[in-house]
Amino acid sequence: MSFLQSVLQRRSFVTQFAGPAAAATFGARTLQAQYRIAARWEPERHTEDDWLDKVPGKHRLVFDATMPDGFGCALLYASNYFIANKDSYGLQDSDLAVVIVARHFATPFAFNDVVWKKYGATISRLTKFTDPKTKQAPAANLYNLPDSGLPNRSATIDGLIGRGVQFAVCQMATRQIAEPLASAVGGDAESVFKELSANLVANSRLVPAGIVAVNRAQERGYAFVSA
Repeated sequence: MSFLQSVLQRRSFVTQFAGPAAAATFGARTLQAQYRIAARWEPERHTEDDWLDKVPGKHRLVFDATMPDGFGCALLYASNYFIANKDSYGLQDSDLAVVIVARHFATPFAFNDVVWKKYGATISRLTKFTDPKTKQAPAANLYNLPDSGLPNRSATIDGLIGRGVQFAVCQMATRQIAEPLASAVGGDAESVFKELSANLVANSRLVPAGIVAVNRAQERGYAFVSA
């Protein structure tokens, strides 16, 4: 029996006992309810994104960092988020699921000091990023230093890792960065990509693309902040 036939049959039943007006109302409401059910959309789930559900927390927040300064702002905002939730709501760090997506020109700031010491000059040229104090290419990840003159102020990578922050690192950008880094040292791009992948900051994972991670996080209930 088709849905329309079913509605008509029920409408006929209602008409016998409640009259034409009630039957019309019943039919309209049934159609509206069916339309709402049919029109409701749910995103498809993929096992590659299941890690987002494993980050503990009663509240979920994802930061999208695309530029060097934006990465620092994400660190600062995440720190403020923890502080305000503790001071005003009595929530603990474990109550907050926080993910920072490092993509585009923010990607290198998810690499540790091993990478920055070896490739800092080339990364600085690619991202147009220099140490604000020395005006030189950094040989360490400055976002792990407090009061370095950057937007993060005293909120460091390691400090936020200690509070449970997770980092999603763009694999596409990492591969693109690997090519000029390999050229700078006369190496192989694939080998440099593997080197970069092995030297991410703690609580990090490569994701297929940063923009995909931003999308999947929102589909899994994370509120979104553009940094």
